Amino acid sequence: MSRPAGREPRRPTRWWRRRSLRTRLTVIAATAIAVSVFVGFQVASELMDWELRDTAENQLRADSRVLATNAQRAGLTRVQLPPYPGSGRLVRVILPDGATRTPSGQPALPPVSEQAERVAQGASADLMESNDSDEGYLVYTLRAGDGAVQVAQVADDSPINQFGFGMLLIGLLCVAGGALVGRTVARTGLAPIDRLTAAAVRVAHTRELDADIPDEGGGEIRRLIRSINDMLAALRDSRRAQRLLAEDAAHELKTPLTSLRLNVELLIRLDRRGTLDSALPAESRTRLLNDVGAQVAELSTLAAELTDLARGDVSDENTELLDLADVVVAAATRARSRVPDIEVALDVTSVWVSGRPAALQRAVLNLIDNAGKWSPADQPVQVRLRAEGTSAVLEVDDAGPGIDAADVPRVFDRFYRAAGARALPGSGLGLSIVQRVVDAHGGRVTVARSERSGALLRVDLPAAAPPDPFPRLAPGEDTAAR
Repeated sequence: MSRPAGREPRRPTRWWRRRSLRTRLTVIAATAIAVSVFVGFQVASELMDWELRDTAENQLRADSRVLATNAQRAGLTRVQLPPYPGSGRLVRVILPDGATRTPSGQPALPPVSEQAERVAQGASADLMESNDSDEGYLVYTLRAGDGAVQVAQVADDSPINQFGFGMLLIGLLCVAGGALVGRTVARTGLAPIDRLTAAAVRVAHTRELDADIPDEGGGEIRRLIRSINDMLAALRDSRRAQRLLAEDAAHELKTPLTSLRLNVELLIRLDRRGTLDSALPAESRTRLLNDVGAQVAELSTLAAELTDLARGDVSDENTELLDLADVVVAAATRARSRVPDIEVALDVTSVWVSGRPAALQRAVLNLIDNAGKWSPADQPVQVRLRAEGTSAVLEVDDAGPGIDAADVPRVFDRFYRAAGARALPGSGLGLSIVQRVVDAHGGRVTVARSERSGALLRVDLPAAAPPDPFPRLAPGEDTAAR
């Protein structure tokens, strides 16, 4: 049966996951050493057993040849068999009739096997065999005369056992030493991560982002520390930007709110006294209400621009392949609908870019609105769009007084308004939003003086290949609207 969904892992798995990285490295090091010692013991035991057995067999063959030579000289029945000395090799003579002779005092050997009888009968020259009894004899049978001689030795496992016991002690020492070394290596290797963790905990508790983590260690540790420092720097910049935005917003909201509050309080005070009509003639009341409406509109615009600027990204919309000419025409249409008195002259050609339509339209609209504030009533805002090399070039110029050289470096700063613009409506955020949108699209926005002595704002965006098939414009179809 399959394990039910959501069931917790088995206990060993849970135990392992709950251990620290230092403990895991220690366990892994000790386990690796234990496995290595075990494998080494097995290989060494096999080699040692093979070597001891080969030595014993060679010794039995040599002793058998000596006994066989003596038996052929003296005869199997008369060959001298010295008494058993109490230890060492065991011998036995197999006579042609199957009877056996052994030295006096020698322990009884296992019965002669069928294969050994065949050697005595001349079926084969010799035979090496091992007995599986409790004693564990290694017996070598060699053909001699009309019979055979046998030399046997008790299989002695004591060297292997002693070797195994020694390897066990060495293995335990190696495992303990490996665990200690693994613990030390883990502590040393993870020391930068411990300091990194402590720094992260300190930042989380104190909310202080000014202290960088010392760049130490190498390889992955150094890359991790640098990434954390980069993240802290980004957080510091974000916090600084938020603080500046809040301060600038409070400053910009103060003036319209104060004016709006004074106007509203004046209307309320006069209304309560019942002197609204006598104190404020119809013309003055209309002017005051218009001022209130303009101030509310200014606050609404400022709030919308602050919201857009504080979002931190250009837009949530996806990037798509679009014709920038369509975006420019749509922005000009919106500008004329918002300010009917504004006059916009379009000279645009089809240029394809990869971007976000709403964000680009907002940027173009801000450029047109900014130019419309400065253009005289009889001079249109000129908007030109063309392809230039690998870029889409958008130019918006007006016939106003232009931008002073001292104001050019700060023209794209948030809330910055030149001395001549402070009497005009606006928040000082429009061109800042333009720059942010253009930067997010990999472009560049610059300001210069136009041929009409006004301001010329130029936007360069990376052009993209048009979709295929692309409906080309016929000659004379370039959009030109006023």
